[in-house]
Amino acid sequence: MSRNAERKYRAVAAFQRRLNPIMRRLPLQTVLETTGRTSGLPRRTPVGGKRVGGSFWLVSEFGERSHYVRNIKADPRVRVRIRGRWHAGTAHLMPDDDTAVRLRSLPLMNSAAVRAIGAGQLTVRVDLDQ
Repeated sequence: MSRNAERKYRAVAAFQRRLNPIMRRLPLQTVLETTGRTSGLPRRTPVGGKRVGGSFWLVSEFGERSHYVRNIKADPRVRVRIRGRWHAGTAHLMPDDDTAVRLRSLPLMNSAAVRAIGAGQLTVRVDLDQ
């Protein structure tokens, strides 16, 4: 990773560390809950994305560098809070998915933010339990 990309990643990560605790408390904020790969504790991350049928789609702005993506690799069982309601499911990393096309189908504000701050984006699909 280039020096500028590393600097950008660190700045965004520091900002998110301060903002995420507030965002995940908002009742209508979409939240992804993974299991910590080391601690085994639930880890909640505010995300943007969209439910399409029985799946929830999102794009990770930093791809496999994102901690929630690392947690998914260790344990793909997750929960997603959509419009205040929790849904259990299994997450799948989609490295062959075209993130630019995917972002056009997701909510505009989140997609713009992911495009602006992201590097090495990665699509994640969560198949929700029925």
